[in-house]
Amino acid sequence: MRILVAVDGSKTALRAVQCVIEHADWYAESPSVELVNVQMEVPQLKRLGISLGKNRIREYYHAEGAKALARSRTALDDARVRYTARILVGPIADTIVKHAKNKRCDLIYIGTRGMTAAGNMLLGSIATKVVHGASVPVLLVK
Repeated sequence: MRILVAVDGSKTALRAVQCVIEHADWYAESPSVELVNVQMEVPQLKRLGISLGKNRIREYYHAEGAKALARSRTALDDARVRYTARILVGPIADTIVKHAKNKRCDLIYIGTRGMTAAGNMLLGSIATKVVHGASVPVLLVK
């Protein structure tokens, strides 16, 4: 079973990772985890690209992504759950859904703050967008 776990470095994201670890024995074979952090793409501003350079922007994405993945990687390492960690760049929910499809994931785990329906309607929610866009089951961890 291939499971995508989307993390942003928050406590709720770490709870999603812990949930995968705690339930790893539910599956017939040990799960393979796609641990992903999605960095929101910086708008393409011509002068910004010139002053910072594309390499510097890429370094920024990598540094921020590595910070967001750190605690989740440690938890998976300690539990001896095999995983591949990736830092992706793009619209967050769409990128999660696309990556899950491309990697043929069977399930997506994502942490959620548990906002009310009204809060989701007004603010939007990455988890809600993933649920609606994914072609595989999505497990929301509160």
